[in-house]
Amino acid sequence: MEFSLRLVGFATQGLQVSHECHALREGVSNDSSTLGRKIFMLHTRPSLTTLCLAVSAALSGIPNFARADPVEDLKTQVDALLQKVSDLEQKQRATEAQSVSAAAGAVTGGATKGSFKLPGSNTSVTFGGYVKLDGVFTNPSAGVASTADLELEPGSIAVGPNAKDGERNQFKLGARQSRLFAGTSTPTAWGALTTYVEGDLYGAAGNESVSNSNNFRVRHAYGTLGGLLAGQTWTNFSDVSAYPETVDFGGSVGEIFARQAQVRWTKSFAGGQWSVALENPETVATLLNGTQFRADDDRLPDLTGMVRFNTAYGNYSIAGLARQLRVDSLSAPASREQKLGTALGVNGVVPLFSTDDVRFSVYYGNGIGRYATGFFTDALLDANGHIILPREWTATVAYRHYWAPTLRSTLALSGLGASKPEGTADTANKGAKSAHLNVIWSPVPQTNIGLEFIHASREIQNGQAGALNRVQASVQYFF
Repeated sequence: MEFSLRLVGFATQGLQVSHECHALREGVSNDSSTLGRKIFMLHTRPSLTTLCLAVSAALSGIPNFARADPVEDLKTQVDALLQKVSDLEQKQRATEAQSVSAAAGAVTGGATKGSFKLPGSNTSVTFGGYVKLDGVFTNPSAGVASTADLELEPGSIAVGPNAKDGERNQFKLGARQSRLFAGTSTPTAWGALTTYVEGDLYGAAGNESVSNSNNFRVRHAYGTLGGLLAGQTWTNFSDVSAYPETVDFGGSVGEIFARQAQVRWTKSFAGGQWSVALENPETVATLLNGTQFRADDDRLPDLTGMVRFNTAYGNYSIAGLARQLRVDSLSAPASREQKLGTALGVNGVVPLFSTDDVRFSVYYGNGIGRYATGFFTDALLDANGHIILPREWTATVAYRHYWAPTLRSTLALSGLGASKPEGTADTANKGAKSAHLNVIWSPVPQTNIGLEFIHASREIQNGQAGALNRVQASVQYFF
């Protein structure tokens, strides 16, 4: 009788618990995240879950209590059921661990457009670049295997009365401007830590007879943390944003152009920013007979500065340069001198109408030298071995007009020159001019199809000059 009453009481409690279990199951089944609720129940109320299953099994086995040992039989069934529940919980934990591991190993979107994050990393990585094919028809050309036949290099323009007797009317195809870059950005307590590496195929030239296996060369390799930049990139003395848009890779002859190793500090202010840099020095000297040589005796880095202003009427910049120009040579004429070279420049991008713009750049000083696309040397050595620093200037102005949202043209005029003393070698560069006129069509944002006419000329110290005419077409695909 006592056993029967206990059994009835146990059954009554079981029915209550079973009712609670049923309510839980109904609540889970009505939730859109059923699996999540079931997992939640297994983790937060394992005792209730186990009890639900145990009671359900116990109730289902009541008719069997008529056997010889009903309590022992029920205990066996409950133990077996608890073991199954334990196995299920272990499997559930393993499944969750696998899900977490899979999520940790997944490649996700990065913090910047087009970037991604590597598994287990908060660094955003970006890859990109472009493939470009140039078709160039030149009269006259610069000679066999010269890069000047794929880009405008004013120092390679033939001069003198027989300038056009050599390489006439040459056509060339090349893909050497094609480019690849990789960049990263990692958040830190000091601001974003970024790195950037970029290169193209203007390294050592391959054999055009068969493989055209041109070597990869580094253009940029630098990192930044907050306002500190360290590595190789554009000189702080140039304002790349003011460069005209040309199909020609070489660009206007009057551009300030140099990429070199440096340490730069940049600081923003209301309406702009300023930057100062210590850059790799290099003195290139010219002897009286016209021979050029790299002195490689520099003791101090080049000092450059830039102040940028962003206004409602355009973006402008003022650039400055101070550098030690030094020669320490026992060769004739023997020289062991140094002088200070300086230069200033002004750049701007002025918007016109709704889409057009005018870009300009003007530089002047006695320290420009190799910064003018390598057209000038940095110093002259007279017969007594004294260093002479010529006064030099560069200037560029360009107008870009949009005929339609996908069709635009640029007219760019440029020149540079130097005032050199008596006794300067006859073959030394005195000045150059260039004109670019193009039309560029972008049927889709990742494609440029361009056609450009280029006229350029060069003059040397003795007054002899030469000219170049070129038609260039290109197809450029970005990725």
